[in-house]
Amino acid sequence: MCDLNDDQEALKHYTRRDFAAWAASAGMLTALPRVAHAAPVSEREVLITTAEGSCDAYFVAPTSGPAPGVLVWPDIFGLRPAFRQMGRRLAESGYSVLVVNPFYRQKKAPTSAQGGQTPIADVMPLMQALTPAMHLSDGKAFVAWLDAQTEVNKARKLGTTGYCMGGPIAVRTATVAPTRVGAVATFHGAAMVTAAPDSPHRLVGQTQAHYLIAVAENDDTKDPEAKVALRTAFASAKRPAEVEVYPAAHGWCPPDTRVYDAAQSERAWSRMLALFNQALV
Repeated sequence: MCDLNDDQEALKHYTRRDFAAWAASAGMLTALPRVAHAAPVSEREVLITTAEGSCDAYFVAPTSGPAPGVLVWPDIFGLRPAFRQMGRRLAESGYSVLVVNPFYRQKKAPTSAQGGQTPIADVMPLMQALTPAMHLSDGKAFVAWLDAQTEVNKARKLGTTGYCMGGPIAVRTATVAPTRVGAVATFHGAAMVTAAPDSPHRLVGQTQAHYLIAVAENDDTKDPEAKVALRTAFASAKRPAEVEVYPAAHGWCPPDTRVYDAAQSERAWSRMLALFNQALV
């Protein structure tokens, strides 16, 4: 695995149109609350070699020394200013954070013209092109990349988070690196419980992680048994887990979506930090 550590060299791979799209979607952002006693951080755009190409990603870490690594899987709207903002905020809280473009096989970021307000029909084909096998392969590559960075404390467990479609990918990441991934947090995760043999809820026994599963209220209304199946799966696998339905709509966490809920997003964020503080040891 390799990346372009020199920021200027990495940025040569992006066009003026890319930067214009980033700026346009950044204009839709809600500013997140500042981190109390925020750690100084350093950030860079990176390219990560995988089995199927080169993934563009954003890496941000405290400048004070190695910190636990966290791999962030964005929602269907992909890597964009909202997730860079979230990644930076997490780094300011003391973590070395990698936010990836899950659609790198098809398109460089930004993959959504209007960020979290892009019509779903415009980005659905990108998500549908991904497979569980790709999730597993990418998860393995990105964990290995994190562990190769001097900013990551290899003596402590890694965390991974997933939003919307990223929820199942985060769980699958924990299966390919069970001894490294100590915490998985999913927010309004999509298809966390399905009839498929490789449904995320059937995989938790292959992991050694602690879990936070934050469920959207409207997702729970559509499938109220999903949370029951998740709780049963965690209990059967003897994995510590917090499964909770939040009074917010699917997509409430990223600060550029139409349904962003500041209060419930902050509540979920605080539970994630508590999970990482407990499990990334």
